[in-house]
This record gives sequence, structure tokens and C-alpha cells, in this order.
Amino acid sequence: MNIKKKRFPLLIAFLTITTVILAQQVGSNSPYGRYGFGVLSNPALGASEAMGGISYGLRRSQQVNPGNPASYSELDSLTFIFDLGVSAQLSSMSDGVNSRDFYNGNLDYIALQFPLFRNMGGSVGLLPYSKVGYNFGNRRSLSDIQYLETYRGTGGLSQVYFGAAWEPFKSLSIGANVSYLFGNFSHSRISTPVTSNALISEGKNRFSIRELKYDLGLQYSYNISNTKSITFGAVYSPQITTKADVYSSVMNYTSDPYQSPDLEPVQIISSDTLSGEGFQIPQTFGAGLTYQTENFLVGVDGTYQLWKNSAYSSQLDGLTDNSRYNDLYRINAGAEYVIDPYSQNFFNRIRFRGGISYSNSYINVSVSNPESSQNIGMGSYNEYGINIGLGLPFHDLRTGHLSMLNIGFGYSRQDPNSQFMVGQDMFKISVNMNVNELWFFKRQFE
Repeated sequence: MNIKKKRFPLLIAFLTITTVILAQQVGSNSPYGRYGFGVLSNPALGASEAMGGISYGLRRSQQVNPGNPASYSELDSLTFIFDLGVSAQLSSMSDGVNSRDFYNGNLDYIALQFPLFRNMGGSVGLLPYSKVGYNFGNRRSLSDIQYLETYRGTGGLSQVYFGAAWEPFKSLSIGANVSYLFGNFSHSRISTPVTSNALISEGKNRFSIRELKYDLGLQYSYNISNTKSITFGAVYSPQITTKADVYSSVMNYTSDPYQSPDLEPVQIISSDTLSGEGFQIPQTFGAGLTYQTENFLVGVDGTYQLWKNSAYSSQLDGLTDNSRYNDLYRINAGAEYVIDPYSQNFFNRIRFRGGISYSNSYINVSVSNPESSQNIGMGSYNEYGINIGLGLPFHDLRTGHLSMLNIGFGYSRQDPNSQFMVGQDMFKISVNMNVNELWFFKRQFE
């Protein structure tokens, strides 16, 4: 069989899925997506996610790890890796009085990894950076008019990246990702009369971000023995400063514009463009340590992002640069165990994974008493997570390469630190297919 013929299905799948992802809004159902750039994503794929999200010190020849671009050089000269992940989530939210459940599904990411030259590997893919998707509100009254005030938002940031890593010495690898960061954001406040036939009013702010993002990575491995090693990893991402136009409008409709996206307004009350509003995504520092044997792996990561005082348009949330953000701290820890990776028994080759994580929130919110509408100050939340998962191996008997079907189960809790804020419990099921292909072998016969 001509090896070239095997490449086309994967290439077609990559192009098709990428087109679908680019065409859709990557969303969530968290009300905290209303602030900043939405709910941030952790760049941990497949097996990494099931181990609590560790990535900085993770160095494997059969796994794509964009969390640290220095990992790409750990790849033999014949291997091509195709990595695809999907997930389903159940989010349960409560403010202490009311509760509501949301179901959501996403095509999470797609990534490829391949050799470039000797001791040098590359990767390309599409990853989420942040997610926005909320729809919440309350009934209010003004004079004798009852109306429903609803807040809705869609959008988020995605990144198309290309990365490369070089191993100048046996134990040291350096790498970098260059990403095109892009996304559209829309935030609306809709007033729908309940007791009259008045028009429905929508106040909307929308903007787009288009910018380049850079990630620099380093990994150093120390071999304790032939089967034991320790890997230290570090990542640095410089600050991004960009400008965008914010389009603000207030319009009246005969029906809900959310239900009828193509509906034209019957009145344009106001329309304005704020040109060149400043936005910043801060610099990020990350470091991690991984210990690995033939049967066992354990690792821990730490991340620090300097969000405090980063620029953002006050038109969007009414907050100031020194009150909007918090510096973000995140800790991830995880482990993997396999009984015998070379056993003929399938059960003995299954990889069992688990991990935990903790982070504070990078955003603050202005908190009000829903009954009196009185502002009671600023609030935030902490997020706790736990993950477990399985890696089901599939050997290619012809080449000896190992592909993996990864299944993960996760629970996370957004725990608010102020009264009247919404707490969120999220349950997630992830499925990831990691395909290892022998693409670059030169056959002597057909």
C-alpha cells in the first residue's frame, strides 16, 4: 500500500474540521463569560487534561503538547501525530435561591505534530484561548411597566498556532509557538416588556481581536537510569497590546433579535463607534516538573499571569483598569500509571490517569443585591478541579506505533467569595483520539 494514500484522509479531516471550527462560536454557559475575555482555557490536550492539566514538564514522543513548545523535539524522524478532542459538559448554576442546568458540547481542538529535521520537530493546530456564552436575566419593573432584563453574550478567542522545537543537546530542548489569536465578542442587554406590546430594546457592544501571540518554551531532562527521568519545563508568553474598534448601539425590535438573528430593527436609537480602544493580554510565566518511569508518571505545574492593571475598554463593563482584573495563579498536579506498557494483555496496557487543579479568577465583578439593586462591592471566585481518565492503546502491528483513545471525566467548581454571586459546578466528559502514523518511511517495494 502506498503510504501517501494514507495521508489524504487525515489531511481532508484536518481541513474539514478546521473549517467547521473557524465557522462556529466556541462558547460556554458561564455568567462570568460576561467579563474580560471570557472564561480562559487551559492548553492541555487529551491525556494532559486527565492528569489535572499538567503540560510544562511533559515530554513524550507520542503526544502533542502545545502547552510547552519545547516538547515537539521529542519525536522520531518517521512519526506523524494527529490529535483531535471533543467534549460534552453539564453546568449546574445556583445563586443560593435559584438554580439552572445547561448542557453544552464542543469540538475542542485539533493538532498535528511532525518531524522537521534531525533533533527538530514541529506542530500546527487550532486551540481555544477563551470562551464566552451566557444568557441570564431577571424580571424588573419601571413605573407600571413590567419587563424582563436579559444579558446575553457570544464569542471568545481561538488561536491557530505553528510551533517548532530544537534539541541542541541530548537533554535540552528549546521551542516556540507563533499563534494567530482571533475572535469576535458580542455583549447585549435586552429589555422585553411583559405587560404591554411595546418594542423590545437591545443595547449591544461588539468588537473583534486580531493579533499575534508568542510562546517560548524550554525543557531539560535528567536521566536517573535507563527507565527513570526527571524533566523540568518552563514557558514564557510576552504581553500582547492591541487596539480594536468597539461598536455600540441601541435598537428597538418587534420581536426578540436573539430568536430571529436576521430581524431588522424598526428603530435605531443610537449607534456609535469607539475607535482604537486599548486591550491587553498579559505576560505569562509557567514552570513544571515531571518524574517518569516505565510504569509511572507524576508531575506538577505552576502558572502566573499578570492581569492586574491590564487595559480593557470601560465601555464594555463600566469598570476601571485597576479594579477589573486580578493576577492569576494556577496549580495543576497529576499522575499516570500503566501496569505493563509492553504486555500482550490489553488491560495491562491501559493507562490510568488522575489529577487536581486550583486557580483564582482573573476577573472581578460588580455585585448587586438582586432585590434592591443596591451595589455591595466587588467579588470574584476560586476554581477547583479534579480529573480522572483512561488511555486505551491501539498498536499498529505493521509499524509498532501506538495510537491512543483517551477518555476523561472532570469536575470543576467555581466557588464565589461574595454573597449574591453565582456558583457553578461543571461535569465534563472528554474524548480524544491520538493517531500515530508512519508517514516518512521510504518503502523499498509497493
